[in-house]
Amino acid sequence: MIRTTGRPGARAAKFGFVAAPFVGLAVAVLLVWQTSYSAFSSTTSNGVNNWTAGSVRLTDNDSGVAMFSADRLMPGSTGNRCIVVTSEGTVPSTVKLYGTGLTTTNGLSSYLQLTVSEGAGTATDCSDFSGAGIYTGTLAGFTATTHAAGYGTWAPTGASAASRTYRFAWTFDSAAPQSTQGGTASITFTWEAQSS
Repeated sequence: MIRTTGRPGARAAKFGFVAAPFVGLAVAVLLVWQTSYSAFSSTTSNGVNNWTAGSVRLTDNDSGVAMFSADRLMPGSTGNRCIVVTSEGTVPSTVKLYGTGLTTTNGLSSYLQLTVSEGAGTATDCSDFSGAGIYTGTLAGFTATTHAAGYGTWAPTGASAASRTYRFAWTFDSAAPQSTQGGTASITFTWEAQSS
């Protein structure tokens, strides 16, 4: 008796067609599983990394009081005052002095001679001051109103707190004309630090 092998029936073909994707997926999973367990790995890391911005900070010892409040001036009157400015910034900077809000009547500011010096000393009456001039002229000529145009040479390093003393000396010109009688002048002196 001769046995012949026939072709698979329709049911078997249908089963093979439906089962093929599942068999393929199972084989792929086994391959990935075997691959994931066959690789070596190693890592290393350092501690948490941090960044902090530096700062510039200026204070002075005037306790919020103006250096000058002089009245009843006569030609030849004089005065001086020292102020200590402290930098507590943590980055290198340049410090400049400028003026804001200059006002005058009867032309008085043109006859107030002003000398500003930069140096060292702690006495507000400037008795222990030593330093060099950074501005000499009239109050009217003190025209710097920004850091870029300001006066001074101080450049704190930011490594630690540092101080600089400024002496302001003024004289009411002895040749001031009669027209300056009753005149007024005012200005706000400002120090500004900018990182460099």
